[in-house]
Amino acid sequence: MRKVLLRESLHVSNVALGCWRMDRLDDSQAARVVSCALENGINFFDHADIYGNGISEENFAKAWKSVGVSREKIVLQSKAGIDTDNGIYDFSAERIERAVEGSLRRLQTEYLDVLLLHRPDTLFEPEEVAEAFTRLYEKGKVRFFGVSNQNPMQIELLRDYVQQELIINQMQFNPAHAQMVSEGLCVNNMIDGAIVRDGGVLEYCRRKHIAMQAWSPFQFGCIEGVYLDHPNYLPLNQTLRDLAEEYHVTPGAIVVAWILRHPAFAQCVVGSMNPERIAQLCKGSELILTKKQWYDIYKAAGNEMP
Repeated sequence: MRKVLLRESLHVSNVALGCWRMDRLDDSQAARVVSCALENGINFFDHADIYGNGISEENFAKAWKSVGVSREKIVLQSKAGIDTDNGIYDFSAERIERAVEGSLRRLQTEYLDVLLLHRPDTLFEPEEVAEAFTRLYEKGKVRFFGVSNQNPMQIELLRDYVQQELIINQMQFNPAHAQMVSEGLCVNNMIDGAIVRDGGVLEYCRRKHIAMQAWSPFQFGCIEGVYLDHPNYLPLNQTLRDLAEEYHVTPGAIVVAWILRHPAFAQCVVGSMNPERIAQLCKGSELILTKKQWYDIYKAAGNEMP
């Protein structure tokens, strides 16, 4: 497993385990998942206060305690800012701090390594976020901060107020959800790929040394379905199978390698709760695709190139 130094003292696996679905597992199943992840080199675990209404974090805590790994050996990331009761986004200081306290309690830890703001809140007051971040940092409850699904101007607005670095931006990214790439490749062309939807976020994050994490690496649309073996993505799946055979890995591992081949993406967040599949996906961690192979996958997914 290849490791990435995001910041001093934050040395992380380039494949992270997303724990969204861990609420569906019993104690023994969760322990097997966490143990498999650790055995395959994963040390980074992605959470959110809303995943499984908090049960995912509780199940993870019991699992990592049962396998006997020390807190210092794992990196815990959680998110705050979605109010599921009211169906809104809420970046108020009270909401952020309450979410962190809940995650700390459920994860049975004294601190989070990383806290992300969960999607944008268009009504947020940046001064409030800054106050919450400072209190959480000074109390030792959060070491590093970041965002998810935010464009450059949204991040810049936050950066104008918060004292702490924003070190991560988590975005959905995969061959079938690659508009961030298309808008850059198709500049100065009158084609759909040239439509700017994300504000040049790839280039922005590279300039600002903000590590990008790819969530939902196998879904097309917004969790509409999995493109692997989907009849609407026949050329993509054939290309993935051909490369998988060449490298003696699974098509899923090729996708992981494709994501990590882009210099903006430091980590790929995989959400499988199947130990065998987790082990297979981890084989993409150290696999370096050629530029031609990367572009072949990009084009096979139906993405435009001028």
